[in-house]
Amino acid sequence: MSVSRRRNTELVLVVGAVALSMFGYAGASLALRNTVPSSLFTVGGGLGVLAILAHLAVRRFAPYADPLILPLAVMLSSLGLMLIARLDISYRAEYPHSSPGAPGAPGQVMWMSVAGVVFIALLVVIKHHRILQRYSYLTMAVALVLLLAPAFFPSDTFGAKRWIFIGPLSLEPDEFVKIAIAIFFAGYLMANRDALSLAGRRVWGMNLPRGRNVGPILAVWAVSLLVLIFENDLGTSLIFFGVFIVMLYVATERGSWVVIGVLMAALGAGVVGSTSPHVKARVVAWLHPMAIFLPPAQRPPGLISDQSAQALFSFGSGGVLGSGLGQGYPWLIGFAGRSDFILTTVGEELGLAGVTAVLLLYVLLIERGLRTALLLTDPFGKLLAAGLAATIGLQVFVVVGGVTGLIPLTGKALPFLAQGGSSTVANWLLVGILLKLSDAAGRATYERQNPTQAPSTAEAMTAVVPRAAL
Repeated sequence: MSVSRRRNTELVLVVGAVALSMFGYAGASLALRNTVPSSLFTVGGGLGVLAILAHLAVRRFAPYADPLILPLAVMLSSLGLMLIARLDISYRAEYPHSSPGAPGAPGQVMWMSVAGVVFIALLVVIKHHRILQRYSYLTMAVALVLLLAPAFFPSDTFGAKRWIFIGPLSLEPDEFVKIAIAIFFAGYLMANRDALSLAGRRVWGMNLPRGRNVGPILAVWAVSLLVLIFENDLGTSLIFFGVFIVMLYVATERGSWVVIGVLMAALGAGVVGSTSPHVKARVVAWLHPMAIFLPPAQRPPGLISDQSAQALFSFGSGGVLGSGLGQGYPWLIGFAGRSDFILTTVGEELGLAGVTAVLLLYVLLIERGLRTALLLTDPFGKLLAAGLAATIGLQVFVVVGGVTGLIPLTGKALPFLAQGGSSTVANWLLVGILLKLSDAAGRATYERQNPTQAPSTAEAMTAVVPRAAL
């Protein structure tokens, strides 16, 4: 596909994604209030302008990038905004004098605007992804400070410490840390993959790594446990450790690392889950979701929330095709419908078909990230693209798994879909980096196919990155 066709395809898909979500918003409002929302054209127009500006930035600063990455992110973000606006209508009607009744869509529009500006700025400033390699250790140092900082701030309502409070503002640093750790791991594993690939003793048919090379995985495991112990943040701990294991496997192609990582994650989660009251309560709610409807004296110790049970009811009532937008009762989960439980709105009102479609959007986005990793020729870019794709995949897994009852709840936000300022900005930063990686991969492919027409990637890299850094 030519460069112009890539970008034209992207533009059509971006406009279609915005239009589809606005049709959904209008349909939900008609079902709930028998009228088209007055803000439809304002919100739709603003969202459309943001999406087209993002497309123009990609067309100018990442012309060889994959034409599906941006439309997929726009589709998920606009669908999330539509669901938040739909929930606003029900929350205002059902909880007029409490916090769930406060509108969430205006704030989400504001954060999407901030994310759009940051996204465009990243495309302009980062000339080539190899620049990030020069700052991998500095990035990790800042990430560790941010990762551990919430331990010194008050817990949220349900006991987890994920937020940094600065006056009236709040920041969820783990959303940005997931990008930083992918950058650091890509740089570290590229430099040490030969040592980590060496086989040691063979046990039960597996070539285990040498003892001296187990140190890095023990260090990352220890940090993930500290996050779990002091911040009660199961989701961040799983993502942090999981991304490292995935990238370690990609770098070394040794399945023994995956086995060791899974065993260590299970051991750490089991120990902390049996000792931390917050994590233990989530495990109890996972094992006995319907016990919340028993008399208090008969409930398992630590069970205090009905959200897991309400989520199962919501999915069950949606059936295959759902009740229709605006015709369900997702507001019964309260404020949680705007965070990790927003998927239950999809399940109830769009049914199994809607949930499948949303999950396929995530799968396609992850696939484009992995495809970018396969097309890239430099090891750092390959590892970084694979790490970012794994980050999205793991976060979707821990959120969807928790909401559907597959694993205990983690409290993480569903990427792009759920309400949240930090999450929205961080995920669009991730998409920006992925697009720069995809641009490098597409440029290299185009040069191989058209050696006399495409600009030289080597010359562009030499112009922006000192030769010593390459």
